[in-house]
Amino acid sequence: MKYFSTRGGKEELSFEETVLTGLAPNGGLYIPEHIPSLPENWQEKWKSHSFMDLSVEILSLYISEEEITRTDLRKIVEKSYKTFRHPETTPLQKLNDKKYVLELFHGPTFAFKDVALQLLGNLFEFFLLRRNARKSADEKPEKLTVVGATSGDTGSAAIYGLRNKANISIFILHPKGRVSPIQEAQMTTVTDANVHNLAVKGTFDDCQDIVKALFADREFNATHRLGAVNSINWARILAQTVYYFLSFFHVRSQLGDSQAELQYVVPTGNFGDILAGYYAKQMGLPMGKLVVATNANDILARFWKSGKYEKVDTAASTQEETATDPVNGASDGKQMTASGGSGVKETLSPAMDILVSSNFERLLWYLAYEAAASSTDAHARRLEAGDIVNGWMGKVKQDGRVEVPTAALVAARKDFFAERVSDDQILETIRAHFTSEPSYVADPHTAVGLYAAGVIAPQNSASTSQIILSTAHPAKFSEAVTRALGNSPQFDFARDVLPEEFHGLLEREKRVIDVERPDAELIKAVIANKADKKDAGSQGLPRTSI
Repeated sequence: MKYFSTRGGKEELSFEETVLTGLAPNGGLYIPEHIPSLPENWQEKWKSHSFMDLSVEILSLYISEEEITRTDLRKIVEKSYKTFRHPETTPLQKLNDKKYVLELFHGPTFAFKDVALQLLGNLFEFFLLRRNARKSADEKPEKLTVVGATSGDTGSAAIYGLRNKANISIFILHPKGRVSPIQEAQMTTVTDANVHNLAVKGTFDDCQDIVKALFADREFNATHRLGAVNSINWARILAQTVYYFLSFFHVRSQLGDSQAELQYVVPTGNFGDILAGYYAKQMGLPMGKLVVATNANDILARFWKSGKYEKVDTAASTQEETATDPVNGASDGKQMTASGGSGVKETLSPAMDILVSSNFERLLWYLAYEAAASSTDAHARRLEAGDIVNGWMGKVKQDGRVEVPTAALVAARKDFFAERVSDDQILETIRAHFTSEPSYVADPHTAVGLYAAGVIAPQNSASTSQIILSTAHPAKFSEAVTRALGNSPQFDFARDVLPEEFHGLLEREKRVIDVERPDAELIKAVIANKADKKDAGSQGLPRTSI
């Protein structure tokens, strides 16, 4: 299996090269040369598989034995998921016969991103150790400088996946003051020598733009051998396809109905988690339309409504006004500025406060491929799709928007619904599920999925059951949860929500570098200064500024 850039070009990489490279030199994201079909009788063969068993089977479809033997792959998988607290890794919680919650937060940092980043960290280490073992004693060992941006959970999950790994330094950028206190503490209290946290005065999109700029700087990239942990890295998408299969088997076994249709509802910001579901569906996993659930930062919901992929809602007034739900017309009660500023709205679900969804480019490539004119030649069609996406993303960068052809929008609607959820609806949903039977405490991102599921459900057939992906433990977002449930006499945060691992976390010593403006040159200076210093940070240095 080879991998190529969504923005075209003739370059094709192996799986190892794809994982270590992260972002393509032309700014595109790597995708597989084809989506493999599932093996014959897969439902019968895999129905009793554990998460680890399914991981080996599914990853093997994308990774050749020549790159990673099946024996080594199983060792990597077992090492990655033995860190999870639940024996099923990603267990299901049944709310009723038509609604299930897929809990993805049982890893080291209590977030779904542990599923991918525990695996990615071990893949990085495996490839580097193997490469360095082949070098002579006088050759310089290969090293990797991992750079990532986070709106909350990616950072801590990446840090816990890469902390103290040989030949790897990690630099995580987060928007200062725009992640939850627990999320910040999970990142900044890790003082391993190879871990560096940078608090950037700006938004997540500013951080993400800086990371992309660093990867686009060929000289800097070559000097420091940059690696990506954001969901632009293909290995993260691949790892996340596994829990779609596991939940499929678990729900089917609970329902005892092989004809029941399943619908996955995914709270999403950067589009990585739901894209994994799209790949699972294209591989042959039976499911209905995927539901894209967004918060007030609704670039994706607006795309499915209009075919316009635009940073700012140009249909809205250019004056400061109360935001209105573009689908249902319901006010979310928050003030927004439709023009000017970054356009990012702060919400109760901060991990989804994203203006541009990076992984959406991968879906755009498949939409462009369907619409490409060179239908008689698959290779020519692939190149044409790359040129189309390159043009689309160029317009997004230059103009802040692009409108895709009607044919592409029709293709997108074949596999997806999209729904926008406001802060008021998030709070309402958290309260409703806590007071229902069975009682369930949802974090605000999961609440986005639960609310969207309720909106979409009437459009489904009577045989459809919904699986809502729960992306984070509610304790990570104590402000939203206590705001929703604080007045309930039945609710006690310490008893009902707070895990033992979080006790005292906010009081631990932190190490973080404050960056006063979103400037790629400032970040380059930090990386150049810290990347090769093995003892950097080992003493738990205090907060510093640049």
